[in-house]
Amino acid sequence: MTTPAIVAIQSLFYGKSFPLRIKLTLIPITLGVFLNSYYDVKFNFPGMVFATLGVLVTSLYQVWVGAKQHELQVNSMQLLYYQAPMSSAMLLCIVPFFEPVFGEGGIFGPWTFSAVLMVLLSGIIAFMVNLSIYWIIGNTSPVTYNMFGHFKFCITLLGGYLLFKDPLTLNQVFGILCTLLGILAYTHFKLSEQEASKSKLVQRP
Repeated sequence: MTTPAIVAIQSLFYGKSFPLRIKLTLIPITLGVFLNSYYDVKFNFPGMVFATLGVLVTSLYQVWVGAKQHELQVNSMQLLYYQAPMSSAMLLCIVPFFEPVFGEGGIFGPWTFSAVLMVLLSGIIAFMVNLSIYWIIGNTSPVTYNMFGHFKFCITLLGGYLLFKDPLTLNQVFGILCTLLGILAYTHFKLSEQEASKSKLVQRP
């Protein structure tokens, strides 16, 4: 649901306009994601509140990643260089409320070599994931980045079925097809826009 939220945020607060055909591609994508997740989750009020907050925060984060790169004229590595220390400081203040600080399994508890190694590997992987997010959004847009995410979601479901024989229901198959249809339409329209922009630049004297 972050894709429609990003479109709404950019339209309302950043004055960015999206062609109608781009907006229409969100319909099959949203329907496909809904069909794939509706039967796997249980709905309750606290969950809906946290899910809504999660969508809003994620959407704002992705919009700001793109906006700040253009506003500050920095690349993905430079923005991540400034953002990572602030995120670490915020987490240091929040983590003690959710994780034990001392003792077995605590933040400052006894650490084994394997635990240290796994934490370092986790940090490296998280860094690479964040860098890829910043790079894709900085060179394309938050909406395009979400299209990558939807495509990955479809590939994950299909890979689970083909490699591990995970069952796929008819609703999931229909959802995957809807999502892929929306992604293909979005890609086609964006490529058409790029070709039109190149043609205009060539025609200018």
